[in-house]
Amino acid sequence: MTKLHTLSQLAEYLGAQLQGDGDKSIRNIATLAQAKDDQIAFLANSKYRGQLESTTAGAVILSEKDADYFAGNKLIIADPYVAYAKLAQKLDSTPSAASGVHRTAVISDTATLGANVSVGANAVIEDGAVIGDDVEIGPGCFIGKHAKIGAKTKLWANVTVYHEVQIGEQCLFQSGAVIGSDGFGYANEKGEWVKIPQVGTVIIGDRVEVGASTSIDRGALEDTIIHSNVILDNQIQIAHNVEVGYGTAIAGCTVLAGSVKIGKYCQIGGMTAINGHNEICDGVVITGMSMVTKGITEPGIYSSGLPHQTNKEWRKSIAHLRNLSDFKSRLKALELLTAQLKDTDVE
Repeated sequence: MTKLHTLSQLAEYLGAQLQGDGDKSIRNIATLAQAKDDQIAFLANSKYRGQLESTTAGAVILSEKDADYFAGNKLIIADPYVAYAKLAQKLDSTPSAASGVHRTAVISDTATLGANVSVGANAVIEDGAVIGDDVEIGPGCFIGKHAKIGAKTKLWANVTVYHEVQIGEQCLFQSGAVIGSDGFGYANEKGEWVKIPQVGTVIIGDRVEVGASTSIDRGALEDTIIHSNVILDNQIQIAHNVEVGYGTAIAGCTVLAGSVKIGKYCQIGGMTAINGHNEICDGVVITGMSMVTKGITEPGIYSSGLPHQTNKEWRKSIAHLRNLSDFKSRLKALELLTAQLKDTDVE
């Protein structure tokens, strides 16, 4: 059964100013359009202010500039969206990835499990692995030899953690994530591929979240490093020896090629590709579908993907693009002719 909270309790938890009935009971969170009397909603964007007139929410989280537009119970706070995120954590009803240690789990006698560790059905924990307190390991997970997982980290079903990978505390891994698989390292001898063993590992800091089916390759000689407070979306490919700085966010289907270094507090849009051995400085925003072929040394917003257009317009644009070299040659010829005519006029 969902636990009820009073508005006074929620206001204290968020550090918000309460206006209205502090004894009002709240069950969970909903949108302004869908909220019922026992739910709390939030207004993070003033362009939706009109919905305040029709909402049936028991209370609304909003900023001081929007407070006068709502006559009901309200929690006033500087950043309603951050308040929503924190409140969603408090009211979260997501189940555990596992409960207790399932009888079908295979755990090596040389593995070390902390207090209150949960291991789901058919999970495997190999020799020398060290699992911290309150870790949840979902069904079908694989934890390789001598891997380390910090306290309160949660692995949903079928997460694979290869040998010697190190994961910090309070991390979250969605189903199908693969951590520590081989990097794409090969030499070519007369047309035959010679595999290069990947002997580095992956080191992940604290409070890192990794999306479903995201792959993080182990380093070739040195390590692949994901610093703390990084969030990675679904289906991202991070190649060997990449380093992702503190507080960076990367959206889905992005590819970071080998030895890329991403600074702190960067935001990388979905379906971006960054060529290998490039370095991105702190505070860079790269919009979706960008192709980054060289390093970025100044903070700012960078883009390269073409916005969508009708097929007819796109075909014209591509035709012009193919003729750029011809246009350039003709422009140079015109500039030369213009200069010659100017010289003639002077004489």
